[in-house]
Amino acid sequence: MNVLGIIASGVAALFITVALAKVARRAALRPHAPDEPGGRAPRAEALRAAGGATVVLGVGAAAGGALWLGAADDAASSVAGLLAGAGIAAALGLVHDVKPFRAVFRLPVQTAAAILVVCLAGLSPAAGALAVLWIVLVTNAFALLDHVDGLLTTVGLVTAAGLLACAALGEDSALALLPTALVAGLAGFLLHNWHPARLRLGASGAQFIGFTLAASGALIQAAAPPGRTAWAALPVLATVALADTALVLISRRRAARSPLRDTDDHIAHRLRRVRVTVPGTSVLLALWAAVPVATGTLVYADLLHPAFLLLPLAGTVAAVFALLRIPAYAPPRTTRPRTTPPRTAARRTTASTTGAAIPSAAFAPGATGPAPGNGTASASARTAARHPTVPPPPTGRSAAPVAAERS
Repeated sequence: MNVLGIIASGVAALFITVALAKVARRAALRPHAPDEPGGRAPRAEALRAAGGATVVLGVGAAAGGALWLGAADDAASSVAGLLAGAGIAAALGLVHDVKPFRAVFRLPVQTAAAILVVCLAGLSPAAGALAVLWIVLVTNAFALLDHVDGLLTTVGLVTAAGLLACAALGEDSALALLPTALVAGLAGFLLHNWHPARLRLGASGAQFIGFTLAASGALIQAAAPPGRTAWAALPVLATVALADTALVLISRRRAARSPLRDTDDHIAHRLRRVRVTVPGTSVLLALWAAVPVATGTLVYADLLHPAFLLLPLAGTVAAVFALLRIPAYAPPRTTRPRTTPPRTAARRTTASTTGAAIPSAAFAPGATGPAPGNGTASASARTAARHPTVPPPPTGRSAAPVAAERS
């Protein structure tokens, strides 16, 4: 392994990423004519969302150049397969940025890229099958963290640093090439991705980071010395990403929601509901990720007993249950019963009362009344002399005294 070549690849990844991100930032902030009055230019939004391409190009160019110059002769096929698989994942994310499609359609491409990595690494069928499942799971888990400014960049930076330390301690230290370039590239991109973010990773950068971290962990674990507990130490490095995925699946299961529809129910969204700022959320989750990463690295180096891994895992489980108590979904809207407006109700009450206060006409002897159901009595009732009858006054007196007074 060429140590100087790996260090040079990290430096190159840092400068290339910073330069490309600066160019993309200037292009994104350049004023453009919006399509609609008062709208925002779609070109600027597309450039901001495709900021992850700067990380892909910076890390890929630096790692590919170092590989071509012979910096990883001991594991050239493994590093080449890892770089090729990460490139396929980045291309898949770029297509999704241009024209979004369902998450189900990404799984076959991710699985094919993981199989390519496993085949070029020369893993056994059993280990290869587990590695493929691990790569696909962790890739999507890390990609789900790209919903807050700087979150995936900081957590990925901490995780890549842990993988770099584990690769440097392992027998096949040439696998440290890609984690080194990724650490440098993420550090350079964080300058533009910190809140308020001028550039965003997008699906391309998120898929690239997640695949690189997952595949690097699988290959470092496969190349670990037999005496070390890599099977328990390395999976701990993805604690935060897996905890966020578990939180989302549990909460959506409880709320009877689709697990594939992305909503505001991640860890960062719940922390924002308890008034944690966006930079504070990124820092808090980076510190959360640093605890299991440091513990797993020390266990991998045989400096701690594997039982210490239970401490960050227990803390993560307790944190997930505590976060589940923070409401993530709005309560369902209840339809109120349709009520009559007060003025309309008053009018109806007055009309019915007035109509009830008018008594029906009293017919004189020999008068012919109206047929049932034909108009009112005051309009159709007439006496024998063909004079219309007069209804009694509302004083309650009978019709006979009234007729006597009028005669």
